[in-house]
Amino acid sequence: AVVSTQSTGVGTYPKPYVALIHGITMGGGVGLSVHGKYRVATDRSLYAMPETAIGYFPDVGGSYFLSRLPAPYGIFLGLTGHRLKGADLKHMGIATHYTTAENLTALRKDIACCDAGSVVETLAKHDVSPPTPFSLEPQHDLIKHCFSASSVLEIISRLEENGTEFALKLVKNLRRMSPRSLVITHKLLSIAPSKSYEECFAMEFCAAHQIVRSGEFGEGVRALLVDKDNSPVWRPGSIEEVTEEMVAEYFAERERAWKPLEL
Repeated sequence: AVVSTQSTGVGTYPKPYVALIHGITMGGGVGLSVHGKYRVATDRSLYAMPETAIGYFPDVGGSYFLSRLPAPYGIFLGLTGHRLKGADLKHMGIATHYTTAENLTALRKDIACCDAGSVVETLAKHDVSPPTPFSLEPQHDLIKHCFSASSVLEIISRLEENGTEFALKLVKNLRRMSPRSLVITHKLLSIAPSKSYEECFAMEFCAAHQIVRSGEFGEGVRALLVDKDNSPVWRPGSIEEVTEEMVAEYFAERERAWKPLEL
């Protein structure tokens, strides 16, 4: 909740906010960077929202920014936790600028010395074109066809029908994720485009309360981060067993105690 509140403040902060996306940037790190006005990726950036693997969902405003990526890449990234490198972030628009790791010291120095009116010029001075093309471009048609489906089960069905190595690997990975988390994430990202920035955070807050109570998140953390047996016991155990009634409670209207950070 603390990270979510801080992340909201990032998106509404009145002063120029520059995020340096360098190294591993996942989960909360995404929330503290992606909502800023200026986002600089490097050749050492590694970016992902892997929450479905631990029985959770992309929060910290993930529903807002993922749902506003070129469709259906947001749903693809939110469900699969696929990792993107720095060049990909610039190609997708997640990063506004790109530079090399070796140039970061000079960039930091220039940012520290510039004023609000010269931020754009300062960043442009260090901005370079990514050296590699978008890594997912060869799979664009597959992703667009499969992940535009209206449900997680239909996504998996289309991937299986495609039958390529890339598609079947995705099926295998999705079947390892929390079924409940996958369906919640899909619904969250499907309705988020009609929600405001603050409404997305409030929606995530309510869903987070429910998923923590369910024990799904605790089981995912146990299996992947504590015991590290990589054998979570999800309840229910398959996507086919996740009912509409089961998911509806995560989106039911109720008293919302979440409030955005006022800066």
